[in-house]
Amino acid sequence: MRRVEADANRSADTHLHVFPLPEDWGVDVYLKDESVHPTGSLKHRLARSLFLYALVNGHITPTTTVVEASSGSTAVSEAYFARLIGVPFVAVMPRATSPEKISLIERYGGRCHFVDTAPEMYSEAERLARESGGHYLDQFTHAERATDWRGNNNIAESIVAQLALEPHPVPDWVVVGAGTGGTSATIGRYLRYRRMPTRLAVVDPEGSAFFPGWASGAHDYQTGRPSRIEGIGRPRMEPSFVPSVIDLMIPVPDAASIAAARHLRAVTGRWAGGSTGTNLWGVWQLVARMLREGRRGSVVTLICDGGERYRHSYYDDAWVAAQGLDLAPCTATLDRFLATGEWVG
Repeated sequence: MRRVEADANRSADTHLHVFPLPEDWGVDVYLKDESVHPTGSLKHRLARSLFLYALVNGHITPTTTVVEASSGSTAVSEAYFARLIGVPFVAVMPRATSPEKISLIERYGGRCHFVDTAPEMYSEAERLARESGGHYLDQFTHAERATDWRGNNNIAESIVAQLALEPHPVPDWVVVGAGTGGTSATIGRYLRYRRMPTRLAVVDPEGSAFFPGWASGAHDYQTGRPSRIEGIGRPRMEPSFVPSVIDLMIPVPDAASIAAARHLRAVTGRWAGGSTGTNLWGVWQLVARMLREGRRGSVVTLICDGGERYRHSYYDDAWVAAQGLDLAPCTATLDRFLATGEWVG
């Protein structure tokens, strides 16, 4: 516990950047840069919370092998915390996981255990934990309960504090994606707890069950398709996803996610992953709505992780072409929006 808390104490809060927009629009967009965490992503917060939750419940002891089902940034961050407290860590993931992610997990001392398809991760992680006498962290179940939504420096409290001196300190919208659903659950609950008028929008990539499940009210909705936008989107409605705290969901095409991530780099020089692009595609639609309605205010979203993890995918033209994605129309939509304030897409 002391080691985990000391790690948090050493880490400064993440920055809140302003995206450059025309002053006469009267709308401010802020990007909370979660890529500056020690393990380079928003999932550092989740991994810390999951380890603390398991420690205070007595699930992790000095000899416990910690197991997780994750092929992405959560496993990277969990490997970091496992090494920090001196316990073995195993990440169960599909064989198609990017070599960059595998390398990062192994760099922190984690072991990667492969399965053929993403849906196999859950049962295989449970089996490994059971047979080794270890503990399955199960981010997809425990994310929404491991973080204190009332405060204690959660991401929502941090955003609100950082906006205090801004022209529009109470944002109209906060926009996030959903992987486990833990971030949207924490932010949505905090906004209601603080009785804030801010609305929560969740963006969702192709192949994910979250948007159709939210729209239909089917809590057991499944697509069986993995998301190409790493870190967000799931083939099933995960237990940590809390639909009732969400005001709006926006489905986002994968080409739009990638185009928006590249567009961010072209405009600001900030290099982010595909999930950040998904966030921004939703942000610009909401800003355009505010402009049409003559509303002034602010919108906040997240830079979820850095783009260096995606050199061989989202920033590789050959990979994009092999996926059958055409970014040009989406890039044209973004350019037109920033030039005119009108959303035509």
